[in-house]
Amino acid sequence: MTTLITNERDISALTADDVADLAIRLEQDDYTNPFEALKDWHLLRAIAFQRHELIEPYLYLLDIETYDEA
Repeated sequence: MTTLITNERDISALTADDVADLAIRLEQDDYTNPFEALKDWHLLRAIAFQRHELIEPYLYLLDIETYDEA
């Protein structure tokens, strides 16, 4: 995945391999600046909302907590 995903149409075109590449980058955490990592993290989060089936193996990277708001 070499281009920045910027809209729903792009996210709908992602494959499992694209998401795996994204997850590997996040796991390795070898970014030149923190903003690159943040972009990838936000992309993974966007994929989670739109294509949940693709990120199931990588949910731990999102560190999503469930809160009892009752």
